Amino acid sequence: MSLRAELRDKVPRMLALCLLSLAWLSEGSQRSEPMFAAVTHRLLPPDYDSNPTQLNYGVAVTDLDADGNFEIVVAGYNGPNLVLKYDKVRDRLVNVAEDERSSPYYALRDRPGNAIGVTACDIDGDGREEIYFLNTNNAFSGMATYTDKLFKLRNGRWEDLLSDEVNRDVASRFAGRSVACVDRTGSGRYSIYIANYASGKVGPHALLEMDVAASDPARGIVVLVDVAAQAGVSKYTGGRGVAVGPILSDSASDIFCGNENSPNFLFHNLGDGTYRDVAAVVGLDDPYQHGRGVALADFNRDGRVDIVYGNWNGPHRLYLQAGAPGRVRFRDIATPKFSMPSPVRTVIAADFDNDQELEVFFNNIAYRGSSANRLFRLIRREHSDPIVEELNPGDALEPEGRGTGGAVTDFDGDGMLDLILSHGESMAQPLSIFKSTQGAGNNWLRVVPRTRFGAFARGAKVVLFTRHSGAHLRIIDGGSGYLCEMEPVAHFGLGRDEASSLEVTWPDGRVLVRAVASSETNSVLEVPYPRDTEKPPVPTLLETPMSVLSSPLSAPGRSPSASTPMAGTAAAATSAAPVALSPMRMARHVWNCPGRARDHSTVPTLQPGTEAPVLPPHRWLHRLDPVPCACWFGLSHVCFASPLCPGGGNPSRGGSPQPSRGKSPYFVF
Repeated sequence: MSLRAELRDKVPRMLALCLLSLAWLSEGSQRSEPMFAAVTHRLLPPDYDSNPTQLNYGVAVTDLDADGNFEIVVAGYNGPNLVLKYDKVRDRLVNVAEDERSSPYYALRDRPGNAIGVTACDIDGDGREEIYFLNTNNAFSGMATYTDKLFKLRNGRWEDLLSDEVNRDVASRFAGRSVACVDRTGSGRYSIYIANYASGKVGPHALLEMDVAASDPARGIVVLVDVAAQAGVSKYTGGRGVAVGPILSDSASDIFCGNENSPNFLFHNLGDGTYRDVAAVVGLDDPYQHGRGVALADFNRDGRVDIVYGNWNGPHRLYLQAGAPGRVRFRDIATPKFSMPSPVRTVIAADFDNDQELEVFFNNIAYRGSSANRLFRLIRREHSDPIVEELNPGDALEPEGRGTGGAVTDFDGDGMLDLILSHGESMAQPLSIFKSTQGAGNNWLRVVPRTRFGAFARGAKVVLFTRHSGAHLRIIDGGSGYLCEMEPVAHFGLGRDEASSLEVTWPDGRVLVRAVASSETNSVLEVPYPRDTEKPPVPTLLETPMSVLSSPLSAPGRSPSASTPMAGTAAAATSAAPVALSPMRMARHVWNCPGRARDHSTVPTLQPGTEAPVLPPHRWLHRLDPVPCACWFGLSHVCFASPLCPGGGNPSRGGSPQPSRGKSPYFVF
């Protein structure tokens, strides 16, 4: 046989082997190195005061005493709620919600409530977060016999606002599951989204917020109203996990709710604080799969928000956002191992070893037998879906754990995310604490945006640009997991890389960009709300067939929303105005041509005499259909350019928009 013939015969076999290898890599075998080591007996030993053996459910992370350190709030079911604070001197977590009536935290214990869901956010604009506990009092669905609690620090003590006479009629008496926080109008004051578990037509979802006109927070008077019907989220279903962030919107907070016995919801913010359910349109309805925990992340680093969630004994989903504006669809890329059904509760997406790649943790409950927790890493690939690799959770395997909730935070300030798991439902078990055994030498950066009132900016979007590995996106979720709420921090693992700049987008559309110095590596950066005279833009609609104009040639600056703003909202006074772009959003109009290096970008001048911010190169470029070389600054922030335009179509080089003669432009967002 000739050499040529031999090679001809071998090539197909070699290709087949390569394809098999790629398939094996994409599915992956479990990595043997354990990710987590248990530190419960050192940091939170089981005892009566701080870690009682009881039924626990939801976990939330906030700063209750405004000392700059996080507390971990745990919903206790057949015992008290817990507030765990890290004691640096003793190197352990301590429950500060003591069983002492003189304690300012005493009311938070609320032992009769049988709480399962918990969330924290600033509802009244005083710069401090309130705490909402969803109580069931043993009711599975429909009516409950005990109201939820909404605690505010008032008169030096935590007191229940729903017990005030003015709020008695609005206090929820329905059995529910998850609760989450949403700044639906971009005001900096948050609403509480309550995923009730309806029984027929009893127990719709609720959306509680402060009535600004009737309240006087300075005197401790906070009047609450349920605006779920007005906002378009009053639904009857078996609500479960909730996530909040700019999923489809460029900045405004959308709401994803995984449901049981009915399709999921994806409430798209129409820009005025009202919502439309578009789950079926974008492929996220997943009917009758009994959703549980959910998390938001950008798994393939294309600048779009993806969704991962677990289904109760159904296939788990790993949805990547794809499609052009007006034709968004979510595509499930879960491998057979990843999607393997399990009795899942909370789902967490985080970089536990600070290597730049996100991990997904499935917290299961030992339901009718052992059911170990599971851990996966998503490894980004250029121009392809991420590799899904199963990891060894180590001590966090917990095959007999009755998992009910969990959260991540860095409570001891070492730059590594700590994992806190709660247990309950079918057996009383203490909390568990785990630390990563990997990545201790990797770089990291933690970013904490603040609202205009100084509280944590839940629902904000943070993009970190690095010197060597491109852009990384994080959403500071107003919900997340199941019954839980993660820390209000954008945590970035950097590996050996360093950050060069960051961009923060608030729910009202305001954007801030700042450089990151090498000396700021391995630190926590507080980002205050921008204090300038420019009015923030109205949150724009983005990328659903109902909310995007059909043609990019439509009039620039025209608001795509046809909805009428709710009376009394901040958006009502501004939503009729043309959609403005902040300087940063204009700076993100990247002029890029197919024939040039994909990493090359320049920024057009914003206004006469205004210097454009300089952004690092990035690769969030998506091909659209050929259109003329032009730029529409008011619609979906699109810029087009071509090598055939004078100056490459770039005004900063003396170019001017000209027909592209069939060249394909790129879309940046």
